[in-house]
Amino acid sequence: MNNWTTRTPLSEAQEDYLKQILLLGSGGNETGRLEDTLAVSTQSLAEQMQVRPASVTGMLKKLAELGLVVHEAYRGVRLTEAGYKVALEVLRHHRLIECYLHQALGYGWEEVHAEAEKLEHHISEAFEARIAEWLGHPSHDPHGDAIPSATLELPQSNPSCRLSGLERGAFGLVVRVATQDQDALNLLAHLGLRPGASVQLLEHLREGSRIQVGQERYLLPTALAQVLWIEEGGPRG
Repeated sequence: MNNWTTRTPLSEAQEDYLKQILLLGSGGNETGRLEDTLAVSTQSLAEQMQVRPASVTGMLKKLAELGLVVHEAYRGVRLTEAGYKVALEVLRHHRLIECYLHQALGYGWEEVHAEAEKLEHHISEAFEARIAEWLGHPSHDPHGDAIPSATLELPQSNPSCRLSGLERGAFGLVVRVATQDQDALNLLAHLGLRPGASVQLLEHLREGSRIQVGQERYLLPTALAQVLWIEEGGPRG
């Protein structure tokens, strides 16, 4: 990680923790500002990393000693500026790899996450620069997630909200699909609900949200309505 000011190399596990603290702290709405992130509880981090809370506590102690996080008992953990930069660089690697796998190698958008998880820790800065140039320096990955720039800044985005938060009759564009579940992604692709798709919210029901995509109408379960982020006011029809 060439943007971290210390010389201490980090393990894959340490990088993964920093990345997950950023993702959980952003609440699904990455703004590019450290001050906008929230404290993350040990329990939620343990659930995300699929480890015991005691293991999380041990790792956070190590990261705090390296100056990458601030951890207070009962108040959760936050990234420091240095930890935030490391997390952004891991995200940059991950999301550039997703784009490359999708565009250059023909991977489906439901396949790229698992592969990128394996590769994100192992690419050099030169390889990162090469694939970014080949891709045309993309600002977002196949799921609509923002890709930090080479200077570790997130691109500015227009305001968006979850589909479940739209008002009845509202039109909008899908800008982000916040899930890596392969079955969910396959279903959403089948329904035409990828970034760039135009949708109208017809009504919210107890069992889900009724929407229109082109000439088709669907009743989308609440769990799927929660993962679709919409920029309101997109083209109609």
